[in-house]
Amino acid sequence: MSQIHSVTGGSTSSAVRKLVFSAMGIALAMVTSYIKVWEMPMGGSVTLLSMLFICLIGYWFGPKYGILTGAAYGILQFVVDPYFLSVPQLLFDYPFAFGALGLSGLFRDRKYGLQIGYAVGVVGRFVFSTLSGVMFFAAYAPEGMNPWVYSSLYQGSYLGTEGIITLVLLSMPPVVKALDTVKRQTMG
Repeated sequence: MSQIHSVTGGSTSSAVRKLVFSAMGIALAMVTSYIKVWEMPMGGSVTLLSMLFICLIGYWFGPKYGILTGAAYGILQFVVDPYFLSVPQLLFDYPFAFGALGLSGLFRDRKYGLQIGYAVGVVGRFVFSTLSGVMFFAAYAPEGMNPWVYSSLYQGSYLGTEGIITLVLLSMPPVVKALDTVKRQTMG
């Protein structure tokens, strides 16, 4: 039986599988984003691995799927808990910052690709969040403190903490084995 090809050039079952796993990644990220280990006073928090679930989509299916999934997750974060100053701020804080997590897919075929990709995705989110902090929230920097330093320290405190915790977890052999098993299932 011949396979029906989707718009992306793959089989329909492959496209559906990617869509389903992407939706599950968004759902898991959303649920774990509410399990906050530490919350910052003006937004941002260390959560129970919420960024990992978006990075996994990029790692499994490539940067295109990862970035789209991250951007969709960012929009959902805005819908659920909106903070709106302007359209550029909304874009930087939500779809751009969370979409950057999908950069994890750039390292999908490398040794330690998940760990490297996860770190790159978190750095991408950090870049957009820091830019947003400088452009839209510089007034919150303590008097005399450079807004770049303030924003970098603020964003790095929670993103770096969650990033390190997740990377430690991703270095544990049972976790690596479990994620490899799930990856094989995602590929059919």
